[in-house]
Amino acid sequence: MPVAVIKLGSSIVAEESGELRLSVVARICEEVAAMHRSGIDVVVVTSGAIARGVHLLDLPVRPSAIEALQAASAVGQGRLYRTYDELLRERGIQSAQVLLTFFDMSVRTHYVNARRTLRKLLEWRIVPVINENDTTTTDEISFGDNDFLAAQVAVLTGAELLLLLTDTGGLYTADPRLEVAAELVEEVSDAETLAALDVGHSMSPLGSGGMRSKVVAAEMAASAGIPTVIASGLEAGVLGRAWAGERTGTLFTPQPVRHSSFKLWLKYAKPTRGTVTIDDGAARALRDGGTSLLPVGIVDVQGAFDAGEAVEVRGGGPVPIGKGICNYSAAELRRVMGMKSAAVREVLPRATEEAVHRDYFVLS
Repeated sequence: MPVAVIKLGSSIVAEESGELRLSVVARICEEVAAMHRSGIDVVVVTSGAIARGVHLLDLPVRPSAIEALQAASAVGQGRLYRTYDELLRERGIQSAQVLLTFFDMSVRTHYVNARRTLRKLLEWRIVPVINENDTTTTDEISFGDNDFLAAQVAVLTGAELLLLLTDTGGLYTADPRLEVAAELVEEVSDAETLAALDVGHSMSPLGSGGMRSKVVAAEMAASAGIPTVIASGLEAGVLGRAWAGERTGTLFTPQPVRHSSFKLWLKYAKPTRGTVTIDDGAARALRDGGTSLLPVGIVDVQGAFDAGEAVEVRGGGPVPIGKGICNYSAAELRRVMGMKSAAVREVLPRATEEAVHRDYFVLS
């Protein structure tokens, strides 16, 4: 069955005070149920656990200390999911709570296991309600208000649509709250369109994201061939219009050159542990020839990493060339960098020829 991933930001789930926007969440759950009844599998990615905790604890502002954020999330998460569960059950829909962390996305075995679990839930016609496990992680609490997580889930499930719901009408030429002349961008089909825009970092008092994180998430999903819409979750009927392909918010069209799920995971989810600098010839071969990176083209190695970890690959310019899984540890690579393959085999007889194989490398 076709899959739609619907992401609700903190500004949709809660007021600035942290009080639940029950009527908004209920209306979106009604639209989710209608899609589900029509034969569409729906995955809900929700923010708002910290916002709910802040309100329930009667805190004056969102905390800044990690332990306070985690405690607020621990209070708010159960209450938040219970709301979704009750609203969906009232509409005849079974739901499941799924809590994920950046670790689950960055470790390949965890990533694959999460994909299997989500696919089984959808096979059983259950609506997963996904949030970050803020209580046990420090990485994800400030990471894009779940936008990146929603994009990863869209890739994991092979979704036909990613819908990012926010409290603005979509992506504008400038921040509409600051510039009265800002205009809605109806469609983004290339990087040049984004380069001309002022995509800022502004966020709600109880959220951790902003329009920039939504744009990055949309670009990621579009790279996987998934149409992505950024739209207002405060407008009734937005789910149905977006699924039907009607004009609503900002559409990011699927890109013609699509990456495999592995390379998307590598590009967006796998953290780097070091940096490898290469010469101009190797840089051209990676960019234009799609070749593997050999030790002979490496001029510098920074960081401490083991074989099998990801490294950033840089040339002489300010922009990284890409990211890849290195077949050598940092110590081994320093011993053989600049050497031709025959010399490498003399120093490290069991080493593979490629420092980074082309199948495990992705351009920036």
